[in-house]
Amino acid sequence: MNHRRHFIKLLLSGFAGLGFVFSPLADTVREAWARTKKIVLPKGTRMENLIGKDPADLDTRNLELTPLEDFETMGLDDHRVDLNEWKLEIDGLVQHPIKLAYSQVIELAPVKRDVLLICPGVFAYHARWQGISVARLLEMAGVNPDATHVIFSGPKGTREKSERFLMEDILAETVFLAYGVNDEVLPRKHGFPLRVVAEGYYGGEWLKYVYKITAHKS
Repeated sequence: MNHRRHFIKLLLSGFAGLGFVFSPLADTVREAWARTKKIVLPKGTRMENLIGKDPADLDTRNLELTPLEDFETMGLDDHRVDLNEWKLEIDGLVQHPIKLAYSQVIELAPVKRDVLLICPGVFAYHARWQGISVARLLEMAGVNPDATHVIFSGPKGTREKSERFLMEDILAETVFLAYGVNDEVLPRKHGFPLRVVAEGYYGGEWLKYVYKITAHKS
């Protein structure tokens, strides 16, 4: 997995700015990279057979979607957000920090991907996640080219946590923020209004109730 990430980092750095990231060629690169050296799971694979697997090793193109009512959850699942007050903040190594209301977030060009979530030893489900490209948000904020990581924080308050991801995962859009799942609004227990979707990472890193994105240099 580290070799593949290194490859995509080198490849992306060879193109000018974020313009390449949103080109048709970039989509081809992402697809090829995502499927390199992975185990192709056959149609009909049972989710319970995947709870001991590493999602980074699996090609899930043939998997059916798990019905929303069959989703399980771990960790915080009762946080309430007042959308009249909630803002998505983008800060850190950016030229102009910004804040977006929920109505502005869902008006942005959407990302929609089928991604497998595995909580090791507990449950797995495969879902169609819809949300926003964090790379585009960083572009809007004028991200510093020296930024190497992105930190997600949520929920705001005493139960706040954070998760950090490599910038190449953000640029490849294998890590993004979801506001919907299986063509429905993201349920509160699954992280409304925004949660991290991180292809190839265990579910414990899919932070829920995200309110802040911070560009960071390690």
